[in-house]
Amino acid sequence: MGSRIFKIYDRTVLSHPILTLLFVLVVAIIAGLRLDQFRLDASPDSLVKEGDSAFEYYQTISSRFTTSDDFLVVSYEPEGELFSESSISHLRSLRDELAAVEGIRETNSILSVPLLHSPKISLTTVSQHQKTLDGDDVPLDVARKSLLSNPLYPNMLISEDAETTAIQLIFPSAEHYYELRERRNELQEKAREEGLSDDEADELDSVVREYRQRKIELDAQQDRIITDVRQVLKDYQDNATIHLGGVPMIVADMMDFVRSDLVTFGLGVLAFILLTLTVIFRQVRWVLLPLICCSTTVWLTLGYLGWTHWPVTVISSNFVSLLLIITLSLTIHLIVRYREYQQEEPEASAYQLVQETVTAMSLPCFYMVLTTVVAFGSLFFSEIRPVIDFGLMMAVGIMIAYVVVFLVLPAILMLLPRAASPGQRLNKAPVTAYVAAFTQAHGGRILAFSVLLAAFCIGGITQLSVENRFIDYFKSDTEIHQGMKVIDQKLGGTTPLDVIIDLKEREGLADNQPDCDPFVDPDCEEPQQEQIETFFSPDGVALLNKVHDYLDQRPETGKVISLATTVRLAERINQGELNRLQLGLMGRAFPDDLRDILLRPYVNMDTRQARIGIRLVESSPDLRRQALFDDIREHLTKEIGLEDEQVHLTGMAVLYNNMLQSLFSSQIKTLGAVFLAIMAMFMILFRSLKIAFIAISPNLLAAGTVLGIMGWLGISLDMMTITIAAITVGIAVDDTIHYIYRFKQEFARSGNYLDAMHRSHRTIGRAMFYTTLTIIIGFSILALSNFIPTIYFGLFTGLAMAIALLGALTLLPQLIVTFQPLGKGVEQGETQG
Repeated sequence: MGSRIFKIYDRTVLSHPILTLLFVLVVAIIAGLRLDQFRLDASPDSLVKEGDSAFEYYQTISSRFTTSDDFLVVSYEPEGELFSESSISHLRSLRDELAAVEGIRETNSILSVPLLHSPKISLTTVSQHQKTLDGDDVPLDVARKSLLSNPLYPNMLISEDAETTAIQLIFPSAEHYYELRERRNELQEKAREEGLSDDEADELDSVVREYRQRKIELDAQQDRIITDVRQVLKDYQDNATIHLGGVPMIVADMMDFVRSDLVTFGLGVLAFILLTLTVIFRQVRWVLLPLICCSTTVWLTLGYLGWTHWPVTVISSNFVSLLLIITLSLTIHLIVRYREYQQEEPEASAYQLVQETVTAMSLPCFYMVLTTVVAFGSLFFSEIRPVIDFGLMMAVGIMIAYVVVFLVLPAILMLLPRAASPGQRLNKAPVTAYVAAFTQAHGGRILAFSVLLAAFCIGGITQLSVENRFIDYFKSDTEIHQGMKVIDQKLGGTTPLDVIIDLKEREGLADNQPDCDPFVDPDCEEPQQEQIETFFSPDGVALLNKVHDYLDQRPETGKVISLATTVRLAERINQGELNRLQLGLMGRAFPDDLRDILLRPYVNMDTRQARIGIRLVESSPDLRRQALFDDIREHLTKEIGLEDEQVHLTGMAVLYNNMLQSLFSSQIKTLGAVFLAIMAMFMILFRSLKIAFIAISPNLLAAGTVLGIMGWLGISLDMMTITIAAITVGIAVDDTIHYIYRFKQEFARSGNYLDAMHRSHRTIGRAMFYTTLTIIIGFSILALSNFIPTIYFGLFTGLAMAIALLGALTLLPQLIVTFQPLGKGVEQGETQG
């Protein structure tokens, strides 16, 4: 810290500690005014960058085909026969109570869908003779046969064994929300490309505020609906096995787990840290001071996120634990240094001890913070918005942590009476002293083992993948896991995937309809003129049948629905294949309510597109999303003959897969950016290329080891574990900087590398050991989570920290001793000349 800056610091913080603490208190109060605005977000648009083409196409298709993923699925399996009076009555009662839940727009079940297999029904009379279990006295055995023989309902509303059925709960349409989002995107794109006028800039601000508020309202409404639905289901569990599923439920439960982990495990991590600090320091002040600093940092950061309306996603949800750890690291380093001075200068005043501590630690801590900010800031090079936000959030939080620690800790120490001397405890050889002896005795073996470990890492990293399943995110005894499994196995799958087929324009006359009715008169002649190709033609239906059948036979897919399903239903009603005119006029045969079910979700002739809706079986061991998507595209283009631009894949499954694939590629980019940035920082800090390479080696090995272990164990990277490597480097580099900074000081005193190593291990090594121990113990509590990614995150982050510490206390000093980057050292026992 420069002399001028330190004088200002001395005249303010150290000379006026009460005013300093009052200032921090006022800032904390202001931050607390917006804590209620802090929120978690797991909506699809929170997982992509603004302007993402795949997400925009997903939105476009959803609007074109009047389809949405905003519905819940209630699976219902009665204790007895489903098609019995008691079971149907029980099901109807459940359906009615669910329909009465505020916010449910409509329900869809075997009770309300039309039964289209009466002997009297034909394509010309379907609107007059359609019946339902709700509105007509249909024998239950006839209803069962009708539902199972209809190609639309099995594996969607009823299982093939007729033992399980489903109630779909449709959420209300959010048209205004989508209009606001579309307008926001338009204005933001224009701002990026050509700039906005003053009026447009004001409009953008207004739209963003209104969109944000509407989103909060919709999220709250969705959470309330799911809570109310679950409350209703509790009253019906005695007579049936009932599970809740659907994309909104998956998102809600995932965020509930994350929210619970954020609070419960954040407090748990803090409790473990306090216990560890109690064991290490055995004085109340050295336990409470880190607690005060950590709590203040988290409070101010949460307040900042609330003021800026910056939502936390699944990926950034562990930032609280990380902030606790980084703040704790800063605090422990200051405390250990303070206690060293206290031991060395027993007669010094509190002011002298604090002044010497701040003078000694401000610069290495600043370097530590700077490199850690650079490490997390490098996540900006990622292609995924939540990863970018995570990096920026951590950068902001770390800077807040540095300011808080150097304001709050010294100010409180100035006000407290002098602490009791640590006595003989600091004179005892710490664990790190034995590590130094081991390093001196086995330096060659450490280098050889590090080389072997690097080879192990490289082999494991080549085995890494991002292929994982939603169902694997949750423990098998959780409701969400059990519900997804039932829906997968009996009701056609969980995650939606859409295959969109575009038609190419062909020249020809539109049509020339005859006067006769082809549905009544089988001898009615078809027009001889060439028509523009449509899906309502023999060729169009044949194409869709090929695509539909291929998708249906894939082991990863559950229910597949398309226009081909509707045509097959029409052919059963018609008791024969449809000719060209019957196909062309098929849409007119269905009443409006059936068109909304059978046609509009699967074909849009204005855009000449057909949609094949698929549900992926998340519990399938064969599910490999990227491989599946590649196979679909290859088959449709090479085997069926479509051109590549005619085939589009979209839906939640595609958005999620795109995020995972981008995470994988961005992992390489961000790690490369992290290491280059830290290398540059080391060059600036230590002004030596040799030291920079030595300093980066243990950090690179720690990150690589964790990734290598994950690769060899077959653990896929996911939304949370993808950031472990960057976090490892960001935190582990702190120990590297502190160690090298102290090593240089000790080497300047003796000129002997081994002596400097032993002194560094006994001093800064002690602080490094304490810090890492609390990190490992704190993160171990995350293993108790019900959210599998959180468990992996906690275990592997703790493991990475342990490996990083070992590297900093063995490999790092051995490299320094071997390559002597500080100049030629004197022999043991000699003094520097």
